Amino acid sequence: MIERLVEQIEVRFAELGRLMTDPEVINDRRRYAEVGREYSQLEPAAKLCGAWRRSHGDVEGAQEMLAEGDDPEVREMLGSARARLEELAEELRLAMVERDPNDDKSVILEVQGGAGGDEAALWAGDVHRMLVKYAERRGFSTEAMDAGEGKFTFAVKGDGAYSVFKFEGGTHRVQRVPATESQGRIHTSTATVAVLPEAEEVDVDVQQNDLQIDVYRSGGPGGQSVNTTDSAVRITHRPTGIVVAMQDEKSQLQNREKAMRILRARIYEAALAEQQATQGAERRAQVGTGDRAEKIRTYNYGERRVTDHRIKLTAHNLDAVLEGELAEFTGALQADEKRRRLEEQARA
Repeated sequence: MIERLVEQIEVRFAELGRLMTDPEVINDRRRYAEVGREYSQLEPAAKLCGAWRRSHGDVEGAQEMLAEGDDPEVREMLGSARARLEELAEELRLAMVERDPNDDKSVILEVQGGAGGDEAALWAGDVHRMLVKYAERRGFSTEAMDAGEGKFTFAVKGDGAYSVFKFEGGTHRVQRVPATESQGRIHTSTATVAVLPEAEEVDVDVQQNDLQIDVYRSGGPGGQSVNTTDSAVRITHRPTGIVVAMQDEKSQLQNREKAMRILRARIYEAALAEQQATQGAERRAQVGTGDRAEKIRTYNYGERRVTDHRIKLTAHNLDAVLEGELAEFTGALQADEKRRRLEEQARA
């Protein structure tokens, strides 16, 4: 079984290598990008195949030596080689677990205060800053899309952004003494994060006739084009009832473009939920009500502790986490997701 998997990986990896040097593929930018992406995704598994081949050779060599005469050192070597072979086989199975089709996409994140009043709005700002810092650490670019009243919407752009940030969707709970608390009492507040894979026009067919577009004057602090021109845009998608309003940009055209990107992402999210009931239930449950009892992660300032409740992982590096050092949590969550998917495939 595992040998057949190794052969399939090796054949496909070699084929992709040939395609990357094919002039026809090179001249087709979209095709070349697709091949390059698949090559990069398969490369770790191809390296594991090489290690598996070498370990398999070690097992066969030790068996041949033992056939000529029993030797304790060779027997020990055989045991080690067999154990390593099993480890590599498991790593290969995990490497080839079916990926989330959205993993390569860029994302749109919506962060907003949940339970806790003004302190929740402040915490939403801290979570927003943490996620932007994390994106920068991972080499992704970010784009602010909307902000105000404890709510922040921004895009994280780059291949694989969704595979990293999908684990941030849910309720982030903080336990700390607010700056406004004179008695020094610890408050518990929350911020919710929604993570939407950014949909291209080819992913979502939005008919112009299905849209109701309203323009109005922007509110908020004064400035050029604010409160003076109809630059703010509200788009309603009639079939789903989804509404997106945007007023951050100076021009109506820019606000409309950003609103459409968010609208497509939300429609795409709704379509995924409808098509894939189980996965959709998980996605709809990302944000919940923002209630203190609903949380994916707790940030405790008194103990400088961060706990991810989904995988029972605790780290005592709160300051570093708030500066965007989330790789430890992402890595553990990705490994957990792979194991669960592998179990699901085995049951199927």
